[in-house]
Amino acid sequence: MSIRPLDGITVLSFEHAIAAPFCTRQLADLGARVIKVERPGVGDFARGYDERVRGMASHFVWTNRSKESLTLDVKGEGAQDVLEAILPEVDILVQNLAPGAAKRLGLSFEQLHEKFPRLIVCDISGYGEGGPYEKKKAYDLLIQSESGFVSVTGTKDDMAKAGCSIADIAAGMYAYTNILSALILRDRTGEGSHIDVSMLESMVEWMNFPMYYAFEGQTPPIRAGAAHAAIYPYGPFPVAGGQTVMLGLQNEREWKVFCEQVLKQAALAEDERFMNNTLRTTNRDALRDLIVQSFASQSKDDVIALLEEAGIANASVNDMQGVWDHPQLKARERWENIDSPVGELPALLPPGRNNRYDYRMDAVPGLGQHTDAILHELNLSDAQIEKLKTNGVV
Repeated sequence: MSIRPLDGITVLSFEHAIAAPFCTRQLADLGARVIKVERPGVGDFARGYDERVRGMASHFVWTNRSKESLTLDVKGEGAQDVLEAILPEVDILVQNLAPGAAKRLGLSFEQLHEKFPRLIVCDISGYGEGGPYEKKKAYDLLIQSESGFVSVTGTKDDMAKAGCSIADIAAGMYAYTNILSALILRDRTGEGSHIDVSMLESMVEWMNFPMYYAFEGQTPPIRAGAAHAAIYPYGPFPVAGGQTVMLGLQNEREWKVFCEQVLKQAALAEDERFMNNTLRTTNRDALRDLIVQSFASQSKDDVIALLEEAGIANASVNDMQGVWDHPQLKARERWENIDSPVGELPALLPPGRNNRYDYRMDAVPGLGQHTDAILHELNLSDAQIEKLKTNGVV
């Protein structure tokens, strides 16, 4: 078996919901051992979000493969002994507990660094350490709102959130990349780092285009549904049979070709209403009517064929089944089967191929599935483990 980049790295994660689990799952993809600490009998509350995957929650299946589940009531009698035994073996500690909870449990970077100087501690929170919002509750939708995302997403009449948890994903991704950089830094300095990642700052980074577009009080981008707020035609257009084609024009050369080869109306390229992108965006309603009329009698496949021949970027608007069945993903063999408490499940390989190693694609853990094995590994006796179980600590 090939060597993975994070083989031999151990992660201890006090995590729930999405941001931290998404971060640590990606560390597991690269070979890290991820020990997920969960509440006895309850576990990560994301386990109960829904039952769509043969009884398991869709979010949980997505973000928790290749991990070991350790049930531990960190406030229970004997829990500190377990933590004291496991921490010397840990390279990275990740947590997205409530603000201040990690410090109360003795798990802050400041409390751990002197004893474990190589330990990397990554705190993920809604608003970050310090500031007036430090203790404010934060969920994905709320951060989409605070970051301005919701204000520029949706239609003219109605705001909309993203259809997936992008604030959690953004924070998870920045936590993941910060941890990788901290590992590189540790190799150079011998010292662990403290990483403070906020969902708000992660999302605001993604919002820099609309923010600069509205620089110094200028009008923000309009809410344009699935269309682009500042480029036109760029978005969804209906075709025959009630289907939709997404197309995108980026420059004046493409606009001219689009008029000649797709719309079959060469003169439209010189229409004074549409002679550059600013004018096309200003007069988008009139231009949309012309495009819709042209596409009305043509099937999706026919329109896409015209767009492909003309070299105009386009896409099908797939539903979820369309993505499961996507021919490109199948052709590139991007699906693997993983194990789980409910049997084998399909799972998408992480984006990006490396010719030197294969990603780790192990099972989604059952609640507490690895507790006994981990405690035995820490040299706890059967009697000690039984006492922890009797007291509800594990």
